[in-house]
Amino acid sequence: MARRSQPDSRPEKLRSELVELLNDFAEKLQHEDLRGKVCALIPAFRKLRDLGSSLIPISDAGSARERILAYLLKYPHQIIDGDELAVVSGIGEWARRVRELRVEFGWWIYSGYTFDDIASAAEKAGDLAEVLGVEAIHIRPDQYILMRIEEDRDAAYRWNVLNEIRGKKVSVTDKILEYLRRNAGKQVTGEELKYLAGDAKEWARRVRELRTEAGWPIVTKNSGREDLAVGVYVLEEDRQAEEHDRRIPDDVRVAVLRRDNFSCVECGWSRSMFSPEDPRKFLELHHVTHHKDRGANTMENLKTLCNVHHDAIHRQTRRT
Repeated sequence: MARRSQPDSRPEKLRSELVELLNDFAEKLQHEDLRGKVCALIPAFRKLRDLGSSLIPISDAGSARERILAYLLKYPHQIIDGDELAVVSGIGEWARRVRELRVEFGWWIYSGYTFDDIASAAEKAGDLAEVLGVEAIHIRPDQYILMRIEEDRDAAYRWNVLNEIRGKKVSVTDKILEYLRRNAGKQVTGEELKYLAGDAKEWARRVRELRTEAGWPIVTKNSGREDLAVGVYVLEEDRQAEEHDRRIPDDVRVAVLRRDNFSCVECGWSRSMFSPEDPRKFLELHHVTHHKDRGANTMENLKTLCNVHHDAIHRQTRRT
């Protein structure tokens, strides 16, 4: 069984012991016996792990997983190397602990793989560096960013649902749509959708197609929901948009929302006013001149409405 690190409340003591071990190793370097050198380094290697895991007080974090979380919470929204997590965890299986934090405990920890997928999905949605604060190509697979400092307490339940859907013999698109519909109105992460797709890189494209071609109201930060974190997706309501509304380009959609201050032009409702009791749940774009009357998908012909006023206008149109 692998030896666990042994944190000490006196890291200076560990440092001194490590220096002594390394000084003793100087004599071993003069010998030809390779195995002897390797075996002589093992105590120093163990002492170094003990020292790394002692940098965070035991009173603040008693386990490797807790030390990793404490470290990430100290530096949220910053790129953290996997080597840093290896040092503070004091264990070789630190990557598994990161996954446990994501899957079992609901911490939004993104890896370089996640950002690479987000970059692919957002290449036509503006400057990703402006959204992320860093170029995605500069984030390596073994680097991590804690995107949210609050624990997502529903995550463990959602991962059970993910595993149920993931095993179905259906397309990636069907899996993603079923998962989003079962979580309508809730935030889900790109990590979840990537796992659902069997880590297939095409998952981000499939989400985009569901929004732009199939008309499902899936929103992201890039598509106009500025309150969302990068890499978060929300199916605002379990219904498809009218066919003619599905072809509004993303850049036009975002421009109209910004022009209208992300608020309904009829009542002023915005996402910041969301309330479970209020029937207004999300914003939609309405064609001033209807598409069937050759109304164009342009800023001049579109305005922002809450779902209540949008439905009311269409009901009135059908009656006339």
